[in-house]
Amino acid sequence: KMMEEDEIVDRGDLGADGAVGDHSNTMDEITETMRKVNVNGVPYEPLADGEYDAIVLGTGLTECVISGILSVAGLKVLHADKNDYYGGQSASVSLAQLFDKFKESKVELPKEVYGSSRDYNIDLIPKFIIGNGDLVRLFLHCDVAKYLEFRVVEGSFVYSGSRPHKVPVTAREAMTSGLLGLWEKNRCRQFFSYVHGYNPDDPEAHEKKDLKRMTMRELFKYYGLQADTIEFVGHALALYTDDTYLDNPAEVTVKKIQLYANSLLRFSKSPYLYPLYGLGELPQAFARLSAVHGGTFMLNTPIDEILYNGSEQAIGIKSDGKVATCKYIVAAPEYFREKSMPVAKVVRCY
Repeated sequence: KMMEEDEIVDRGDLGADGAVGDHSNTMDEITETMRKVNVNGVPYEPLADGEYDAIVLGTGLTECVISGILSVAGLKVLHADKNDYYGGQSASVSLAQLFDKFKESKVELPKEVYGSSRDYNIDLIPKFIIGNGDLVRLFLHCDVAKYLEFRVVEGSFVYSGSRPHKVPVTAREAMTSGLLGLWEKNRCRQFFSYVHGYNPDDPEAHEKKDLKRMTMRELFKYYGLQADTIEFVGHALALYTDDTYLDNPAEVTVKKIQLYANSLLRFSKSPYLYPLYGLGELPQAFARLSAVHGGTFMLNTPIDEILYNGSEQAIGIKSDGKVATCKYIVAAPEYFREKSMPVAKVVRCY
């Protein structure tokens, strides 16, 4: 019996060809080969799990919304960003991150002067959120509002004449505002009454005006509004940045004014909302949604190369020599420099 056991033990050291040897290294090599990611016949070390349905590059709001939607739909998603913070171009950064972004050399920030760097949330692109707009509806529909905290903006101002004026939000403020004269306020009342009652699907509310053809300039002229009032309505309420809207169909502007009014009714003091910890919270909310449904996130991950197959289809990414493959890639334009071109520039003073 002992001889049989010894024979069994000895045979455990035999290879397939009968040769004696230790095969643990061979098995490790096989396992390691199986873990490799093969791209166009070349094996690479895997980045994270190595294979995904989709890879998303950049953590701007658009990219994070798409990442969340794909993960909820059951796709395996890898989401990477070359920065060490969420938000991309619309991020909210700490004081140290702000200096790192815009200073050529490292700057030391004395804590006794500036306090903690993380006490700052600085928006790279400051914006308010209209309270009854599509973005708020998106938060509610995707159930990410639970990850966010908002504050209602106390008020907004316009510069007219030689000083700023508060945009009136109540009937009392409208009557006492120095933006409009007495007779102009009466004409405005008639104009806003029409705008409030306008319904594109109800011909009786049109009062024989075809706003799909009538320009906004013609509608203002119909109600006799003066230049200062037109400027106020177009820029403070409809939120246009120039006057090209005046020669476009009036219906678009009327809907914008209705949106402003409905947002004001919803929050009383102001139509604007603002995330408590900065606009960078918005993409992070959708990133949380993606992570809850299995998305994998990698910040501070340099993207060295977008990988393509023989048909010039993007099939993966390379980072620090490691590779992850996918069926398709979604990315901010900065990750596809060769496939995008700038069409405009915005100058900002920080």
